[in-house]
Amino acid sequence: MANRHLSRSVVLQSLFEWDFCKAPEKAASAIVDRNAKEFAPGLTDVSFVEGLLHGIIAKKPELDGIIEKAAPEWPIDKISPVDRNVLRLGLYELLFADRTEVPAKVAINEAIELAKTFGGETSGRFVNGVLGAVYKELGEPGKDAAPAKKKKIADVAFEDMPVQHLGGAVVYGRHGSDIYLAFVHDIFGHWTLSKGKIGAAGQGGVDPALGTIAKVKEEIGLDVKIKADLGQNEYVANDPELGKIRKQVHYYLAEAPFGDLALAKKPGLDDAKWFKLTDILELNFYNDILPIVTKAVTMLSEAAQ
Repeated sequence: MANRHLSRSVVLQSLFEWDFCKAPEKAASAIVDRNAKEFAPGLTDVSFVEGLLHGIIAKKPELDGIIEKAAPEWPIDKISPVDRNVLRLGLYELLFADRTEVPAKVAINEAIELAKTFGGETSGRFVNGVLGAVYKELGEPGKDAAPAKKKKIADVAFEDMPVQHLGGAVVYGRHGSDIYLAFVHDIFGHWTLSKGKIGAAGQGGVDPALGTIAKVKEEIGLDVKIKADLGQNEYVANDPELGKIRKQVHYYLAEAPFGDLALAKKPGLDDAKWFKLTDILELNFYNDILPIVTKAVTMLSEAAQ
C-alpha cells in the first residue's frame, strides 16, 4: 500500500488533464499511461490507477450531483478544476471503494492531502468540509455490503415540499464601549448567523425563541437572551432522503456576554468570531442574510443614540 498515495496523485493529475482538455473518455487511458511514466516511473500499482481513473469517469454524473447537493453555493463548473477532481476522487473512494482496502477515513484524509498538495490555500479545508458533509448526510459508507442507492424522489410543487423549521440569531455583546456581533464562518467563504434545526420537517410545535437559544448555545457556546424578533426567511434545499425541502428560519436579535466562542464540530463550519459593529461591512454575507443583519444593526444603532 506504500505507493497508493503516489498512485492517487497520478490519477488526480490525469483527471485534471482529462477534465481541463474536455477529452473523450477513450483518451483517459493514454493520459494516465503518459503521466504514470512521467511522474511515477516504476509504479507497479497500474491496475489500481487505471481502475480508479475509469471508475471515477464512469460515475462522474453521479459524483457531480452529490457535490452540487453538498456545496449548493458552488456550481460544479465554478469549483476550481483541481478541487472538483479531488472531490470526485475522494467521493468515489468514499462511496464505491472496497471498504476493506479503503476505509472511509482513509478516503477522506487522502483527498484532503491531495487538495493541500495540488490545490490552493483553502482547498484542503474546502474538500474536508464537502466530504465531511456528505459522510454525515449519507451515513458511514460500507456499513452494508454496498452503498444503498437513494431512491429517486419526484419533483413536487413548492407548496407541497416538506418544511423544516430552524431558529437563528444575530448575536451581539458589549465589550467596553463597543458593540460586537458574533458570526460563524462556513467552508464556502461566507460569514453567517448561528442557527439550528428546531423542528422536524413538516412539523411545528417548537417554540422558536426557546429553540434558538438552545441552538446558539450548542453551536457557539453562548448563553443568549432574546431581545427582538427579526422576522423569517425561507429557501429551498436538497435533503438526501426527502429531496427538495423548504427551510423556514426564524431570526432573532439576541444578547450574550462578550467572551470566548466555542464552535461546535459540525460539517460546513470552520470558524466563529466577534466583529465590531463598525467592521462588519467588510464581511462576505449571503444575500438572504444581509437584510436580517442590516435590520439588527439598525436596531442596535438606534438604541445606542
